[in-house]
Amino acid sequence: MSSIAENIQRIQNTLPANTALIAVSKMKPVDAIAEAYQAGQHAFGENRAMEMAVKRSQLPEDIQWHFVGHLQSNKVKYIVSFVHLVHSVDSEHLLDVINREGQKGKRVIDCLLQFYIAQEETKFGFTMEEAETMLQKKKFLQLKNIRLCGVMGMASLTDNSAQIQREFQTLKQHFDYLKEKYFAEESSFKEISMGMTDDYSIAIAEGSTMVRIGSAIFGERVKSE
Repeated sequence: MSSIAENIQRIQNTLPANTALIAVSKMKPVDAIAEAYQAGQHAFGENRAMEMAVKRSQLPEDIQWHFVGHLQSNKVKYIVSFVHLVHSVDSEHLLDVINREGQKGKRVIDCLLQFYIAQEETKFGFTMEEAETMLQKKKFLQLKNIRLCGVMGMASLTDNSAQIQREFQTLKQHFDYLKEKYFAEESSFKEISMGMTDDYSIAIAEGSTMVRIGSAIFGERVKSE
């Protein structure tokens, strides 16, 4: 059985220079994260705000904490003071809340717009029509404590690699369209967060700049009986 350090090195060896590895450490103990940190991995992804805040208090201060799950608006306040990037902004209301909490904390919060690209009702995210409606509002221009840095999406949970490829191509098209129409002058709008343990190689081929990998690093999650 490979160690966490060996797993990280193996994955890093497959990544292009412009693709960052986010180690998804949700439900993993602090000592496992510390082991990954010692191996040189400094960007970690969590999907529960309170869990992320507790882990952050027990681990080195230079860790980049990425929020990668569905973020409830009433939990934003627990992570806004330190979160490096919120990957999963899936509604206008959530963006408003992040901006408001960022204003309180005198921080500009980097965010990605999550798009609904899968053929599964359990996934969250904007449609392009919803995103454009938001971006064209005068109110959006008044959100001074958020910075949109790109897009995120989750492909369908399927063995059909052609379908996954199409879904990732859709996300890349969304990114290109938004970049040209709304963010052409914004150098910070550059991220495409797509690809997980089972499909990250497809995501890289379609232009991913961030892959979110958990089980290939830390091992499979233990399912409760």
